[in-house]
Amino acid sequence: MKFFKGVKSEFKKIRWSTKKEMAAYSIATLLCVVIFALFFTGLDVVISALKEVIN
Repeated sequence: MKFFKGVKSEFKKIRWSTKKEMAAYSIATLLCVVIFALFFTGLDVVISALKEVIN
């Protein structure tokens, strides 16, 4: 029983994100994913081109 009282008190300490914050976090995450995808795609193209030049 003591465990559940502890869980309940810890849940009261949680600060949930607002819709505005979640939108901002989601946009930032998607932007990072797109940037990394473009970076690694470009890196792959460059390495492939170098490989073709060497062979």
